[in-house]
Amino acid sequence: MAKKIIKGLSAKQKQELLSVLKARFEKNVKRHKGLDWSKVEKKLEAHPDKLWSLSEMEVTGGEPDVVGYDKKKGEFIFYDCSEETPKGRRSVCYDREGLESRKEHRPKNSAVDMAVDMGIELLTEEEYRALQQLGTFDTKTSSWLHTPDTIRAHGGAIFGDFRYGQTFVYHNGAQSYYAARGFRGVLRV
Repeated sequence: MAKKIIKGLSAKQKQELLSVLKARFEKNVKRHKGLDWSKVEKKLEAHPDKLWSLSEMEVTGGEPDVVGYDKKKGEFIFYDCSEETPKGRRSVCYDREGLESRKEHRPKNSAVDMAVDMGIELLTEEEYRALQQLGTFDTKTSSWLHTPDTIRAHGGAIFGDFRYGQTFVYHNGAQSYYAARGFRGVLRV
């Protein structure tokens, strides 16, 4: 179970972040047709811990944006929408177990640990495929995805990328890491 992160932003940081998020929201209307920024902003202001998580997504290069609204849960859904996997989250293996299994040349962190620290979750395969319907992402990089327990039990983890006009989801050992592989997150507010 993920630990709950409660962090704060200064008033200036909050306003700067909201300004960036609003500009991105207005520039990319096709990602969230029919949604109103004022409602998103109101929800964010009521959840400063989620705003802090969005700030972490932003500073690590994720360019978070609203991609939908879950009517049942009353939540706006943010994905990392950077063209390539976020620069500040690359060269990581999948999870702590994968990291600790490396005998040498360990990366500094894992995707799962970083996501927990940021208060977000890795995109699932379904979410990643939905993201690819909103644009073209990861044409030069790849992103670790939330891996089902049945795959992880065998030492593997899954990742996605976009090549040859197609979204691919494939596997690798959870202990592997590459300069061009990071992870994309999802945050529900």
